[in-house]
Amino acid sequence: MRLRSVELEMPQADAAVKFLTESWGLLDAGKRGPTSFLRGTGDHGYILSATEAATPGITSVTFSGSKDEVEGVAARAKASNVVHRPMRMFDEPGKSHGFLLQGLEGQIYRFITETEPVARLPDDRNRPIQLTHSVFNTLDREACVSLAEKVFGFRISDRTAAMSFVRCNQQHHALAYVKSDASSLNHLAFEMKDLEAVMLGIGRMRDSKVPLVWGPGRHGPGNNVFGYFVPPFGGVIEYTSEINLVDDNYPVGSPTDWKWPPGRTDHWGVSMPNHPSGEIAERQYLFRPMA
Repeated sequence: MRLRSVELEMPQADAAVKFLTESWGLLDAGKRGPTSFLRGTGDHGYILSATEAATPGITSVTFSGSKDEVEGVAARAKASNVVHRPMRMFDEPGKSHGFLLQGLEGQIYRFITETEPVARLPDDRNRPIQLTHSVFNTLDREACVSLAEKVFGFRISDRTAAMSFVRCNQQHHALAYVKSDASSLNHLAFEMKDLEAVMLGIGRMRDSKVPLVWGPGRHGPGNNVFGYFVPPFGGVIEYTSEINLVDDNYPVGSPTDWKWPPGRTDHWGVSMPNHPSGEIAERQYLFRPMA
């Protein structure tokens, strides 16, 4: 199972696509009606879609797995009385077959099997490879973790005072849930080739007049390098790399394992605290009702 894509709606979607291709580094993967699809250099048909809408919103976060894995999630959803839709085909790059599932706070998850995989492209330090994780603000993060474990078949990797990190394969996390007073998309993380690629991306964003709101730094849980930005279309997006790979022997961390000395917010100690503009942007993208 892998995090495949996130589906967004926004005003002025064409301008967002222009930024995401010309500055952020994604590649045009085609269009269906009002929806533009964008890919990285990895082997997914697309990793982000942008649909024209009156207000910002997120319609789904999509996980790709084998037929057996996807059918297993569907069976567990039915047995647990989780709201979901029947299996169907989706007309999108890479083609897919799967279903939608509603989370406890209105989050919409999609589980699919990609029926027409695309070829991986050569590595390019100026372009993201794929999405590595999606993070949600939640009212009850542990209830969301429980759903991910019992229905999705995912596993908890770490807990801090504010966040719970969940994995669907050996990467430390594909989802994370943040303790909050609202339910929204916190941020999306785009995986880069290495530390050099993250730093080049930070420079490219400076050239595009998009300042850092947090970073550069190296996280505790996951150990990944990061740089966070508020793009012109709102929300928060992250360049990241070098996330830890873990296995079943990985000890689940607790808040006492992840404490920083005063004044620090990461391993390196060079990053400034999260800028207030980032905190506002983390609440812009709310989940749309399930279609």
